[in-house]
Amino acid sequence: MIINKGGVLSEEYFISYLRLVKNSLNCSNDEAYNITFARLFKNDPDSLGKKSYKTFQQAFIQFNEGTFK
Repeated sequence: MIINKGGVLSEEYFISYLRLVKNSLNCSNDEAYNITFARLFKNDPDSLGKKSYKTFQQAFIQFNEGTFK
């Protein structure tokens, strides 16, 4: 996936990506988080901006609790 580094990524984007990783690799939620963080953020919370990282954290909470739509 190509990421526009100029904009804030949405919670829906992150939840979809987490789902994709979890389903395709048949892994746990925590493993999906770690893989997604490594792939998208290159293990640096500031790489896509602080707002995107905060949104990613909020998306993971929803993903982990199963409260996403």
